[in-house]
Amino acid sequence: MAYQKLQQGRAAEVTPDDINKIPYIGYPSETWPCVLYIGVTGDVRVLTAGGDDVIFYNVQGGTVLPIQVIQVFTTNTTALRIVALW
Repeated sequence: MAYQKLQQGRAAEVTPDDINKIPYIGYPSETWPCVLYIGVTGDVRVLTAGGDDVIFYNVQGGTVLPIQVIQVFTTNTTALRIVALW
């Protein structure tokens, strides 16, 4: 089983984008996998660190998705106020 921290040290708002991955705020040219906090209920389409393109349907506001993510797509994402946590 992969190790996952329970506390995060960095956070940044996510702007869904069909082309660009989520930049790590410490090194803007690099992409590091993160988990997502979903602020407002909706669907979230992501690219996982393992390369899977997945849609999570009806994710409730206030949820932290415990999946390592490198991109949130604009297409098929209706959730709002998404925050990346590293």
